[in-house]
Amino acid sequence: MIPFLDLSRLNAPHMARIEAAMLAVARSGWYVLGPAVRDFETAFAAYVGVKHCIGVANGLEALTLTLRAWNLPPGSEVITQANAYVASVLAITQAGLVPMLVDPDPTTYLLTADRVAEAITPRTRVILPVHLYGRCTPMAPLRALAKQHNLLLLEDAAQAHGATQQGQRAGSLGHAAGFSFYPTKNLGALGDAGAITTNDDELAAQLRQWRNYGSSQKYINEVPGHNSRLDELQAAVLQAKLPFLDAENNRRRAIAKRYLADIQLANLLLPPGDTPDNDAWHLFVVRHPRRDEFRAYLQRQGVATEVHYPVPPYRQPAYAATWPAPCFPVSDALHAEVVSLPINPYLTDDEISVIISVVNNFR
Repeated sequence: MIPFLDLSRLNAPHMARIEAAMLAVARSGWYVLGPAVRDFETAFAAYVGVKHCIGVANGLEALTLTLRAWNLPPGSEVITQANAYVASVLAITQAGLVPMLVDPDPTTYLLTADRVAEAITPRTRVILPVHLYGRCTPMAPLRALAKQHNLLLLEDAAQAHGATQQGQRAGSLGHAAGFSFYPTKNLGALGDAGAITTNDDELAAQLRQWRNYGSSQKYINEVPGHNSRLDELQAAVLQAKLPFLDAENNRRRAIAKRYLADIQLANLLLPPGDTPDNDAWHLFVVRHPRRDEFRAYLQRQGVATEVHYPVPPYRQPAYAATWPAPCFPVSDALHAEVVSLPINPYLTDDEISVIISVVNNFR
């Protein structure tokens, strides 16, 4: 069986460095907001190309804390796409704001300025594009729209570590960005971890309060903050793996190019291949009208797959009252047809050939 993702295999090439880094933290006696966190924040900010990186507990908190730190009026609306993971919507509602979903582009599955413009109301305060599957949302039109309407632009970059657009990395394309370092990500920790990147000095200072009980000095709480700190052990793991991110992304790109060139199956819609060298290829998502049959066939042939995502946010029980009669036809079609093929930097060439052959033989 070719697994969809084997985390032990993903981390094996880095294990000696990871173990040494974790041992150094264990011996240091400093386990919360210490030198390992500061070193990683400095390194990741430089990698992304921004002034500030603020380590937090996870990707959801990265978005939630940013929205809270902006101190928006109650009832403010945040526009985001309907087909992403539920975390984006959770962040909006947990910050006391109102999610306004729009259908994505049916080809790229990303947010578009045209759809956003149609959804703007006098209560709109934020646009939250998700760089879904590792491809950057077209940001220039969204920046222009945000400037025109005096809106904030928050990137959800949880799947886009190292992705670029016009020479800039994901995480540097808006007013702020939220990253997840969940173990399955292109840059993954050995547990939950996240970060916020920004060039805004004031926001960065506020976020350092918000992540630490709302405090910038011990026992003084300026805002009603969270306990949402990136811990030293996870920061050390991420610092050990960061120097290899670009090389691993390049391997993902090489695999994606093989899939794009060699998969030839009628009725199977491949992802857009127009920017293969810019995308981080966190996931390789295809569409088939007989998705469940296709997945079952691949499983029988020894190829594991996943669905990202089987249930959209607007059809989750938690949000039944928010969207009692949802109407997102593009997103509904996507959720019924998408399937993710294995893609990670440590798939072998032989495994890739097997996957391509098995896919092409589906009838």
